[in-house]
Amino acid sequence: MRRHRSSKPSCDRFDGRRSTLTAPEQSKEDDVGSDSTSTSPAGPRSAAVRIGIDIGGTKTEAVAVDGCGRVLYSVELPTVPGPRAVIDTAVAAANRVAELSHVAMSGLDAIGVGVPGTVNTVTGEVQHALNLGVTRLDLGNQLAQRFGSTVRVDNDVKAAALGAYRVMAVRNSMAYLNLGTGTAAGIIVDGRVLRGAKGAAGEVGHIPIDPGGARCPCGQRGCLETVASGSGIARQWSTDDPYPVRALLAAAAGGDLAARAVQRRLVEGIASAVRVLVLTVDVNAVVLGGGLTRLGRTLIGEVHGVLAGWAESSPFLESLNLPGRLMLVPEGSHAAAVGAALLGDDGSWKS
Repeated sequence: MRRHRSSKPSCDRFDGRRSTLTAPEQSKEDDVGSDSTSTSPAGPRSAAVRIGIDIGGTKTEAVAVDGCGRVLYSVELPTVPGPRAVIDTAVAAANRVAELSHVAMSGLDAIGVGVPGTVNTVTGEVQHALNLGVTRLDLGNQLAQRFGSTVRVDNDVKAAALGAYRVMAVRNSMAYLNLGTGTAAGIIVDGRVLRGAKGAAGEVGHIPIDPGGARCPCGQRGCLETVASGSGIARQWSTDDPYPVRALLAAAAGGDLAARAVQRRLVEGIASAVRVLVLTVDVNAVVLGGGLTRLGRTLIGEVHGVLAGWAESSPFLESLNLPGRLMLVPEGSHAAAVGAALLGDDGSWKS
């Protein structure tokens, strides 16, 4: 288990980041906000403190944030697949961060949860979270019973988009392009999550770019996700490395022509997703996040190069300044968990 504690924040600006410590500090009886009230048995509690939980395929992170959105504490636990284990891990992480923050879980107005899969934001039910070993799970109600508080559940990419939008202080509109096992975007317009008629807004990973390409898990052929995602790289590049993109980049840097071809498809696929998001929604910024960006930060420069090359042959694309809209979510920002803590703030969440 990892835990981090930041110093007491000021509210000069919203910032989801926290200072990094070389070792966990001892828990202190600090006020975690300016409006503290006494609770029992957890001790002092600030009404401004919120807790967000990001349930991922490999780790579950819980954060406590203050009224400015700054991370006070974070706790990470390895995710264990299966419905009961997913719930138990989320409860353990949230309870620990609440304990560190001197917050009573039952005294919170709401707890936010971001989770992969298809999420019914009215009922809190999650379906098709396959990397969690979950086909259908009444996540919201079961967590609410365990916590004794209201629980808001949303798709993890949409929660991360909300967190990145607030952490990075983007104005007007933004797309958070998550490059992980799959590829998807969360779109924010005027501070609100854009969902669409069926909740499919931002599913750019399932836009076909090659009718004769590989079969996608969605049932179509040649989707962006088949070349521009962790699963797409794993399919194209066989390796014993637990992070196939790392092995791919190393082989490409070593001059392997096959690796370079796979890398080129990856880079062009990411650039295509950026172009689609700008052409369809005309967002001010496209923020890249997810596991691929952490393992292959050098990819970002290559994506810039592809976008710049397209602009050279298209005055229209040049006028849109696609490279200038590309941003990278800061490391240590906890965007997904922070966004979960803020669910409901944007007004688009259904309760």
